[in-house]
Amino acid sequence: MQVVDIEAEKKEILKRYRSLLLSCKRRLDANDKKQIRKAFEISLEAHKDMRRKSGEPYIYHPIAVAQIAASEIGLGATSIICALLHDVVEDTDTTLEDIKGMFGEKVMQIIDGLTKISGVFDHTPSLQAENFRKMLLTLSDDIRVILIKLADRLHNMRTLESMARDKQIKIASETLYMYTPLAHRLGLNVMKVELEDLGLKYTEPSVFEDITKKLQETESERTRYINVFIQPIIENLKEQKIDYEIKGRVKSIYSIWNKMKTQGIPFEEIYDIFAIRIIIKSSIEQEKSDCWRVYSLVTDFYHPNPDRLRDWISTPKSTGYESLHTTVMGPEGKWVEVQIRSERMNEIAEIGYAAHWKYKESAAENALDGWIKKIRELLESPESNALDFIDDFKLNLFAEEIFVFTPKGELKTLPIKATTLDFAYEIHSQLGNKCIGGKVNNKLVPLSHKLNSGDQIEILTSQKQKPKDDWLNYVVTARAKSKIKLALKEEKRKIAIKGRETVEKKLKQLDASFTKSNVAILVDFFKVKNNLELYYRISIGNISIKTLKDFTVEKGKLIPKNTLPKKLESKKLEELVSEVRGNSGMLVIGENLDKIDYKLSPCCTPIPGDDVFGFVTVDEGINIHRTNCPNAIQLMSNYAYRIVKAKWTNQEKISFLAGIKITGTDEVGIVNNITKIISNELNVNMRSISFDTNDGIFEGNIMVFVQDTNHLKELIKKLKKVPGVVNVIRMDSN
Repeated sequence: MQVVDIEAEKKEILKRYRSLLLSCKRRLDANDKKQIRKAFEISLEAHKDMRRKSGEPYIYHPIAVAQIAASEIGLGATSIICALLHDVVEDTDTTLEDIKGMFGEKVMQIIDGLTKISGVFDHTPSLQAENFRKMLLTLSDDIRVILIKLADRLHNMRTLESMARDKQIKIASETLYMYTPLAHRLGLNVMKVELEDLGLKYTEPSVFEDITKKLQETESERTRYINVFIQPIIENLKEQKIDYEIKGRVKSIYSIWNKMKTQGIPFEEIYDIFAIRIIIKSSIEQEKSDCWRVYSLVTDFYHPNPDRLRDWISTPKSTGYESLHTTVMGPEGKWVEVQIRSERMNEIAEIGYAAHWKYKESAAENALDGWIKKIRELLESPESNALDFIDDFKLNLFAEEIFVFTPKGELKTLPIKATTLDFAYEIHSQLGNKCIGGKVNNKLVPLSHKLNSGDQIEILTSQKQKPKDDWLNYVVTARAKSKIKLALKEEKRKIAIKGRETVEKKLKQLDASFTKSNVAILVDFFKVKNNLELYYRISIGNISIKTLKDFTVEKGKLIPKNTLPKKLESKKLEELVSEVRGNSGMLVIGENLDKIDYKLSPCCTPIPGDDVFGFVTVDEGINIHRTNCPNAIQLMSNYAYRIVKAKWTNQEKISFLAGIKITGTDEVGIVNNITKIISNELNVNMRSISFDTNDGIFEGNIMVFVQDTNHLKELIKKLKKVPGVVNVIRMDSN
């Protein structure tokens, strides 16, 4: 047992507390310091007997969260107090009323918000979704709740090393699924990048280590190139007496991996691994013209790519981001991205809306208020499917933006791929409900027309128009989807009235009572979601009321003559999960499991050697997924209670199906050379093979049977050596 040096720990706690005070970006007056000290002492006393998984005193955590809030987000005394106290109400007998008495109403409200959302992602999907709704509702009360929650999550991710592997994957998956999009939307770019990289580190450790190693190996070459590139720019900036700072910014590990994955290219083929950032000292009145002046100096030396100019100074992103981006042709024929911004813009780019408080920018506050208003609208919608809400909401957090105009010239921001119908709902829900098309730049377009930045849109309506089911395929904004679903539900409710009357009439004929229990029996028998769906389907003729002849009636109660077998109920699901977890908590793949069926999921085709987990389904046993499966993050975030740890057993040589994708130049005999290595050298059996060529470039997909990951890696390594082959990667699915 480890011996704890209490005195050394006390000194370390005080050292960390003093470091917190020194790191405050905002000036603290005497009363602020007094209140922070009081909060620190209360937290220290509340957590005195608690330790983290690492063995460290628990108080290290609230101090670290407060430090992140103060130094990395730039929050003030109130937030520091709340960060120090964020776990006190949940973990001790201290009440919210106690907090209010000691620190006032505002601190109590923020602590209340933090306590309410502490259980997000812990239970069933519907409860998680409701908890997430609750978290978003706190945005409109005080955005500092979310900012402190993000600081809390960042510190947890930084200290994830001491957690068990399954907990690491679960927490990292949650972080990538919801916290990084929130950090992005609030403009906390530095935090978002770190959360993404840490998320990748624990969900795909081998990928993270590989890219980290390659970045280290190419660092000196990058530094040399950057120095050569910036030299003439520096001389010109000095000549023009512009006060500047130049930084070389390396693309994040997560961004590099994302690009490798989406474009199917190796690390070596990513040309924009770094960017040059020029930060200038300039007054708010002059910064826009000064940035364009610097742009002119850069393009005097290097030719810009006209398709890669991004002006977020004239039209900032909805996150508040302002910057001028251009991509220029540098020495050695390499494209280089150059970002130009003022010090104020740089601070906003790094810590988002938190910086706006410092600069007291009403435009940014209005943009945030507008976004929060949209969230509240969605949250207050009676649309019941909370999981759909999360997916729609998340989609809109990360979406790239376009800027479009109303007929009167008012600017509107929409996600990329937004349509005429999205624009109509953005203006007003009734305009959306009656929309029959639009005029984009004076040309008639349909509802589904995708808009581009700079478009001016006029919406055309008809009083006879009503929302239709297929409209959901035309829209991308959460607002439009929510309003369409609401209108469809209202229309369905009107149609369902007739079905309700039909059921009531039929039950009366059978001498059965029109009661909740009898209607519930019908809902269950016809396998529909609820009463409304039952009445609606009867109204439109989708369900025949004549089927009631299959029921008998006893004392007014309906009894089905032949009941269909029900799906596995939730209680049985819980029993199955407990049974699988057993004493070890581990599912061993390859053992003879008599009671439990499992199958290798086709979405990621896991093979021995892959890091895997089991997902307990309601009626298909257990699906085995790779931890880097495209669906893993969503499964782990939404259905954590169904996740089972899994490992491969040492078993006889069995063949598993895996897919490989090969690209290269179309040379004579290349297919023969590839198949020869697969079949002859490594004795691998192929299930299917397909090759396609276009303008001298070929792409091949081959499904092969391998024994494990080492066998597959060896095959990929050999195929890369075939003349003409440019790249070989494992495919996610077959």
